[in-house]
Amino acid sequence: MKRRTALQIISAITAGTAIPPGATKIMFSGLDDSLGRPLDLPEWEATVHQYGQAIVSRPAGALIKDLTADVVTVSELLDRPDSATDQAALFRISAGLSGILAIDLGDVGEKRAARIAWNIARRTADASGDQDLRVWARGRAAQDAFWLERPRTVVMTLAAEAIEIADGKPSAGLARAHAVRVYAAADGDDASEAEKALRDLKDVFARLPQDTDDQSVLAYRESQLHWAESYAQTWRGDRHAETSLANTLSLYPLHATAPRENLSLMKAAVLIKNREVDAGLDHALATMENSHRGAAGRIRLVKQVLRILPENARTLPVARELHAFTAAN
Repeated sequence: MKRRTALQIISAITAGTAIPPGATKIMFSGLDDSLGRPLDLPEWEATVHQYGQAIVSRPAGALIKDLTADVVTVSELLDRPDSATDQAALFRISAGLSGILAIDLGDVGEKRAARIAWNIARRTADASGDQDLRVWARGRAAQDAFWLERPRTVVMTLAAEAIEIADGKPSAGLARAHAVRVYAAADGDDASEAEKALRDLKDVFARLPQDTDDQSVLAYRESQLHWAESYAQTWRGDRHAETSLANTLSLYPLHATAPRENLSLMKAAVLIKNREVDAGLDHALATMENSHRGAAGRIRLVKQVLRILPENARTLPVARELHAFTAAN
């Protein structure tokens, strides 16, 4: 049943159609009461890490097929009646795979499927007993909920849960929870709260072990810290915003297309705020036309660019072209 459902999901994604209702739930069924022993736990852990790195540079949706198949396989391993000694590890692997799948689903606009996948990621992370993973499954989910424009209460509840579970212990997930507080405060024009959240983020980051080679979505790097700071500066009209954006961009490798393109949209916003409206619109349109990785965050940023336009610029042809990118969202 699960393999048949997985094939339905893969076929829907390949054809560009909606995932059948209920298919995602069926695919994840059986994870709650399962026991089993994997053939090679280190290999599965490495697979999760590889997916976490690949999603940064691959086109949106490119990993859904393989991730779906691996989620089903791990679910079947959990279903096998065997020793319970590896159960926590398998739940940890399932949580990582499900969270990365949720990110890719969200980036292709499958919001409901992404929400279900994040729910499974949180539940399996909890079942694994891994504190850092439990925090990540909420901190990263909070970020995705923000970019998918879910209600603010949902976003902040997820962030608050991550912070509570972390209990002061620094982790990538805790950094992400504070980062989303920065985003939400900046969007709400709450400069004081944005600064407080940024201080909290910097404090966590300073206590994180730094692995500069780890470009995985499971990690949190200096580039992401500066990305959050640049985001706050951009929307509050900070005079240092353009320089900050340029410095942040230099920290990202060329293959990190999603954050680089989002920074480009933020630069368009800075140009508009500096009354260079035509230049800002042209920059935003060029970014969207040359986009390599579709992402929910991109659409939200375009909407924000359109929102800050002067009234007399909102009907310009370039503005209408930008608006077309947001039509289905």
